[in-house]
This record gives sequence, structure tokens and C-alpha cells, in this order.
Amino acid sequence: MKRVLVWLGTATVTVVLIAFLAFQFSPALQDRLFAAGARQQMARSSQLPTGDDALRVVLCGTSSPLPLRQAAKACTLVVAGGKLFVVDVGPESPENLALWRIPTPNIEAVFLTHFHSDHIGELGELNMQGWAQGRRQPLKVFGPAGVDQVVGGFNAAYSFDRQYRNAHHSHGQGLLPLEAAVMAPYPADFVQPGDVPAGRTQVIYNAGGVTVTAIETDHRPVAPAFSYRFSYKGRSVVITGDTVLNDGLTAAARGADVLVSEAQAHHLQDLMANEAEAIGQKTLASVLKDTSRYHINPVEAARLANRAGVRELVYTHIAPPLVFGLLKTPWLRGVSKERPDGVTIGRDGMLITIPLDGSAIRFDQLEG
Repeated sequence: MKRVLVWLGTATVTVVLIAFLAFQFSPALQDRLFAAGARQQMARSSQLPTGDDALRVVLCGTSSPLPLRQAAKACTLVVAGGKLFVVDVGPESPENLALWRIPTPNIEAVFLTHFHSDHIGELGELNMQGWAQGRRQPLKVFGPAGVDQVVGGFNAAYSFDRQYRNAHHSHGQGLLPLEAAVMAPYPADFVQPGDVPAGRTQVIYNAGGVTVTAIETDHRPVAPAFSYRFSYKGRSVVITGDTVLNDGLTAAARGADVLVSEAQAHHLQDLMANEAEAIGQKTLASVLKDTSRYHINPVEAARLANRAGVRELVYTHIAPPLVFGLLKTPWLRGVSKERPDGVTIGRDGMLITIPLDGSAIRFDQLEG
């Protein structure tokens, strides 16, 4: 038996060595294997489920502005009625969508909560990727007053890029039409810059059974800033954007199935600020300390969820970064006393399915 095992081991090593040498010295074999792998990758279908009608949420970016290799900046995908909606487009988030084979040409609209860089930084890339993969109309971008200026800036910044790509790839067949390469702004100007936040709301999208309500929230000195409520066939999800706990948001979120709330553990953020100051990084220390004034903390987000009567609370825009699992304990300090159940720390790729019949909300994970 031992002799047989030795023989099998030797034979296996020999076969592997022959295959390796064949690959190294055979361009034809190299090309065939590469082509097979390329086809397999390009033929991968979207990881979004299609077997039932439900309201779905995918967390495509869950980190704060501080760098975290395993998480993109603020981005949330909502799927309803066969349509795709994106809330905020932070850096690295379009790469996640591509890895999950989300069909970016099919994105119906983007909704910006406000204009901090970690919420808008990849807007130009998301637009370009959708156009380069076949979108045939401008990408609609909704947001607070000023979104026309933001969209105009990205359109201007990418003006050379779209001309280059059209020249490269159109081939006289209209494959990359220039008129579809731009974004079209839709300002929700029922709130104006300088207005004191008062929890005003307005329906800003209503088509195909999907209703999107803009909710004025409090992220001062950023103003206006919005949360959004997506409603579909009796189910709903609220995405807070950046905010502090406030009565207007509580009222507008009432009865939602899922609350996707940003959260910053201020006590941990303050410790980071103290350490930054101790090593002479005074500007960073000051910035870190300031953030506690205009972000909700995990306990307050749990309080918001309780007051609004939502079924599930999911944290996103997580600050400071949870660079390893044990940090969840101090980050969640005090939350269980406020809300013992129905609390989840979000991560990139989390898929939340809200069945239309009101049954249990499901949590799954997309893989890149």
C-alpha cells in the first residue's frame, strides 16, 4: 500500500510538472486558458436575486471617511419593482457593484444625501461605467439644492473622457452616444441653503410603484441634508445619510421595515483624536473631535429605531473603522440596553430582503 501511495504521489507531481511546463512554453495553451477564464468571468450573472418580488437593500459602502481596505465609502443600493436606485456614491463603491455584477446601465437614479466627498466622490465613475456598458440616456441624479452645481462639475470634469471614449469606441455605430454620457440633476429645492432644519418632507420620485420621499435632516453645518424613504407595495426602508437624532427624522421613519442608519461611536472617535494630538497631528485631532457634533451615535440610532417603530436597524457609515471583530463590543456599548434585538452592524455586500408579505427580513452576503 505504501508503495502504491508513493507511486501515486510521484505520478501526480509528474502530471502537474508537465502541465506547468506545457503552459509556460505553449502560447496557444496560454491563450485558450485565458479565453476560457475571461468568458467564465464575463458570463457571471448579477448576484441580485430575481426569483421573487421584494424590496431589497444592498450595502455597497459602509465605511466612514477614514480608510478601511475592506469597506468602501457611503453607498446603498435599493432594488424595487425591477429598478435599481443608488443612495450616495462614495469612493470605491462602484468597484463593489462591478464585482457583484450589478448591472450599472440599469440604474434608474442616484439620490445624494448631501455633498461631503465621501458621499459623492465616485459619482463620475458610476456614471461613466453605466454609459460605457450600454446606458442610452443621461443618469438622473436627485439631491438637495445645489445638486445641479455638483452634477455640472462632474459633467465638466469628465468632458474630455467622454469625448475620448466616444472617439475610441463608437465606430460610427452609436455605441457610446455622447448625449447619454452626462448626468441630469433633479434638485429637491423644497429646502433651501440656510433654512433651519424642520423635518420637512417631499415625494421626489414616484414611478412603477416605487415612491421616494426626501426627508430634511440635521447635519449642520451641512444644510440642506436629506434622508430618503423608499416605499414599495407596503414595505419601506429609510436611509439616513449623515445626521443627528432629531424629531423630524423620527416621524418620517415611523413604521419602516428597515432603518439603515449611519453611526459614529463618539467615545472611540474621541480616543482616536486624543492619540492623534499626542503624536502632534493637531489638525487631524481637531477634525476627529468635531465630528461628534454632527453624527448620530449607535445608542441614539437605536433610540431612533425604537421611537420610529422600525423592525430592523442596520448600521452603516461606521466610524471609527472596525478594523477587527473585537472592536464591535466597545462600538456597540450601551446599545443592547436601548434595543436588545433587531440590530445589525452592516458590512459591504450585505443583502437585506424585505418580503412583501411582511414575513421575516432576511440577511445574506454578496461575494466579490
